[in-house]
Amino acid sequence: QVQLVESGGGLVQAGGSLRLSCLASGRTFSNYHMAWFRQVPGKEREFVAAISWSGINTRYADSVKERFTISRDNAKNTVYLQMDSLKPEDTAVYFCAAARLRIGVFSSDYNYWGQGTQVTVSS
Repeated sequence: QVQLVESGGGLVQAGGSLRLSCLASGRTFSNYHMAWFRQVPGKEREFVAAISWSGINTRYADSVKERFTISRDNAKNTVYLQMDSLKPEDTAVYFCAAARLRIGVFSSDYNYWGQGTQVTVSS
């Protein structure tokens, strides 16, 4: 089992920045590819960004490219999501996820999930 705990969410004005963190425990963190997804009420969970176990490979949703950056520190068992130039449409609950097999873009690619952290961007 892998336990994931997100932090860093909050309220920010449009154009501002936030950095989300996800602390992992349980299994060897460096064995897992990690990702961030987000969800708004009434909609499906949406892929945001993913990073390979080594940190070398990353993937981003088109809607966040050039604004968000995913990174990880395997020594600290933590994955980060730096979010810049935030827009009201970025408002959602953000979830951290872990996978063994691939850095996919679908929820079904991931085996473990955190509880989520709320991000609200005001206009």
